[in-house]
Amino acid sequence: MNVFRYLVAAFCLLSSCGSNPQPGVPDDYRKSFDKTIAAFGDAFARGDVKEIMALHHPDVIKYFGGNNVIKGRAAVGAALAKTFETTRLEFVENRVESTLFYGETVIESRIFTIRATPKKGGKPTYAHGRSMVMYVRYKNSPYGWASIREMAQAAP
Repeated sequence: MNVFRYLVAAFCLLSSCGSNPQPGVPDDYRKSFDKTIAAFGDAFARGDVKEIMALHHPDVIKYFGGNNVIKGRAAVGAALAKTFETTRLEFVENRVESTLFYGETVIESRIFTIRATPKKGGKPTYAHGRSMVMYVRYKNSPYGWASIREMAQAAP
């Protein structure tokens, strides 16, 4: 289920956990990045595709194994909208493994578990994975950061 794989990786952003202290990172970068991560989580919890897309760069690419690649903000938004129509997603685990600020780029890896529950009833399914997301400074993002690349895989 390609859309579900996409969502598993995208929803790893739900956590509002801050990044680990790193020397030389401007305080405003760290604070605005933390706000970006919190905004992703809030928007996903509400199923707010418009707000989620505001936090993505127009040239975003999501890699989810094999031929499952989603290119561009419009395609990412369409996949999310389709999933939110039928499924409620909840993170039951969302743990930051590492966060690296490098100039105007942040690379973060997370371990996550998502519970997907059909809105029309039925048993939930669980997906456990690891994601690595790259963010860049982007003036059109509400908090100054936007997701531009993401890769996800099954977690160990």
